[in-house]
Parts: sequence; C-alpha cells; structure tokens
Amino acid sequence: MRAPPVLLALGLTAFVVLSQLLPNTTPGASQTQPLPSIAPAPGFTLVSQDAAQVSLSDFHGKVVAVTFIFTRCSSTCPVLTPMMSLVQEQLGRDFASKIAFTSITVDPEHDTPEMLKLYAQAYGADVPGWSFLTGPPPVIADLTRRYGVFAVKNSDGDIEHSLLTSIVDQRGILRVQYLGVRFDPEEFRRDLLSLVRER
Repeated sequence: MRAPPVLLALGLTAFVVLSQLLPNTTPGASQTQPLPSIAPAPGFTLVSQDAAQVSLSDFHGKVVAVTFIFTRCSSTCPVLTPMMSLVQEQLGRDFASKIAFTSITVDPEHDTPEMLKLYAQAYGADVPGWSFLTGPPPVIADLTRRYGVFAVKNSDGDIEHSLLTSIVDQRGILRVQYLGVRFDPEEFRRDLLSLVRER
C-alpha cells in the first residue's frame, strides 16, 4: 500500500499559502531570555512506526517536540507536518543527535504502525530523529488530555482536534506550547536551539 501522492501535494500547498499569510518573524523571547519552565512533561510509552516501544524517558538529554496528528487529517495536520519537516532540515546535525520530534496519533484505531510509516514517508520525515507513535485508545485519550489537546470523533468518523505543539527540555520539563495555525516555524526552530544551548 502506497501513500497517496496527493497527501504531500496538499500539505506543501497549505504550507506555502500559510507562509504567505504569516507576518515576518522578529526576535522572540527565546533570543533574549530563557523560556519559562511550565511543569514536568506528561510521560508516555507508545509504539512507533517501526513497531518499537518508545518512551519519553528514552529522549532524556535531548530536546523533544511533541505534537498530535492523525493520518487521515485533511485540515491542520497537512499544515503542521510539512512545517516540522522543513524545520527538521534546517536543524541539520542537531536533529536526531540533540533534538527529537514525536508525532502522536489521535486516531489509534486506524493509525497502525504501518499506516504511520507511510505517513512519515509521505512527508519526508527523518525517522531516526522523528517517531510517529500510536497506542491503546484509552492511553492515547488520557495522554491527549494531559497535554491539553482537544480531540473528539464525529459521527461520520472524522476527528476534530486542536493543533498544539509542545517542547520538552533535556530534563523532561515542559517549556513552551504553540497553539493553533499561527505556529511559526522560525520561532519553533529558535526555541529548540535555545534549549539545546542550555546547561
């Protein structure tokens, strides 16, 4: 089973359109002062696109971006995932060695490891540093709630969910969350690198 080519095309088109709407980036708080510490990040142990067990604690010593997606999403995910893929490329050698991405499905009944692998391939994810995760529905539902993500399945089977990306520092502390489609990839990149530089 191959990932539909239209998936990547839609995502890239949405990213280009959104990038035209966003204002020019200006130096943010991450360039002048440390990001605040919010709370210990909710832990998890889930299953990756390679059917391997992955825990948040596995990334201790790295900066981790945690986001929530699902493979059949036609609204926010085709915007967010290409943005993250672009930042992944810009991070260069820091990606995977010092920074990791995790994308957790909110549709575990459909998004098997095999489906998540196709999704990762469609968006050019560098999988050594980017895990696409699934797990039992009750576990996923509890995790989305603990990260502050809204997700509900409609009667037609579609899922409405909030667009929320969190950054967890090397000690496992939640430091910043980006809400909504005004997610700024340049600010995201700067914040990731500012946490890498922290001691």
